[in-house]
Amino acid sequence: MAGKKMHAVWYESYGGGASGLKHVEVPVPTPKKDEILLKLEAASINPVDWKIQTGVMRPLFIPRKFPHIPVTDVAGEVVEVGAGVKNFKAGDKVVAFLGLASGGLAEYAVAKESLTVSRPPEVSAAEGASLPIAASTAYRALTQPAGVKLDRSGPRKNILVTAASGGVGHYAVQLAKLGNTHITATCGARNIDFVKGLGADEVLDYRTPEGAALKSPSGVKYDAVIHCTTGITWSTFEPNLSENGKVIDLTPGVSAMMTFALKKLTFSKKQLVPLLVIPTASELDCLVKLTKEGKLKTVIDSTYPLRKAEDAWAKSIDGHATGKIVVEA
Repeated sequence: MAGKKMHAVWYESYGGGASGLKHVEVPVPTPKKDEILLKLEAASINPVDWKIQTGVMRPLFIPRKFPHIPVTDVAGEVVEVGAGVKNFKAGDKVVAFLGLASGGLAEYAVAKESLTVSRPPEVSAAEGASLPIAASTAYRALTQPAGVKLDRSGPRKNILVTAASGGVGHYAVQLAKLGNTHITATCGARNIDFVKGLGADEVLDYRTPEGAALKSPSGVKYDAVIHCTTGITWSTFEPNLSENGKVIDLTPGVSAMMTFALKKLTFSKKQLVPLLVIPTASELDCLVKLTKEGKLKTVIDSTYPLRKAEDAWAKSIDGHATGKIVVEA
């Protein structure tokens, strides 16, 4: 596809929010060794995408250069493969995590074979593109630090999911339900029935005194908290935790890292565990299979065409999406 141009959306510096995005025509990328070129069908926006634009990862030199085409989570069709690619061929439908080099807000993108999985016809492009960061984060938080076994084996665990109607939260409730769990969840009043429908046993409106205090209506203490939001202090979590309870913080800031260090240094049984997830192909494959089997559903808050990507960006920054925000190429 040498010489062919494509529509893409990029930003040229830190800051600017949705108005910092620019629509451009650029050359279609060429896959290198162990890479595949995808004609994109859908991409999903995660908070990390626009947080990178604000400069939060500047100390790590991310993005590596400007201009930068953002968004990491995509689904599409293989159109070309680089040298050494063994598992995919032109015409295959796939889901991919593009990594922090990104490239998802475009008509075409290059993905590493090692971070790409097949997408069966039962899983739509929008569903597939929604999975990599959000569902992998929920999956790893539950199966590793929280110790939930998704085959319902193991001891019963009391789980709290905060911001349960959001991208990560709505997956966390569903995946937790596959295990031997009792699930308490928090969300806004308008989403209480929605979160109950996902499988939560009890739901708290975070704006009420009980919800703000995170107290379980049935009086359980939480063995693990899948913490998908910000602005809740350790002193709020601590009295609601079981003896060895863990808060798994998926958006850890400076105070969270200090609490993590303090709890480690003092050998506290109650722990705060910061968790930042880079998806793996094995996790992605598992999540695609669960979707195919109907055990994991993706709720799409809203869908935008690529020419209106800035509206999707603004919607994500606003922070009140129910489920996932998708851009279709």
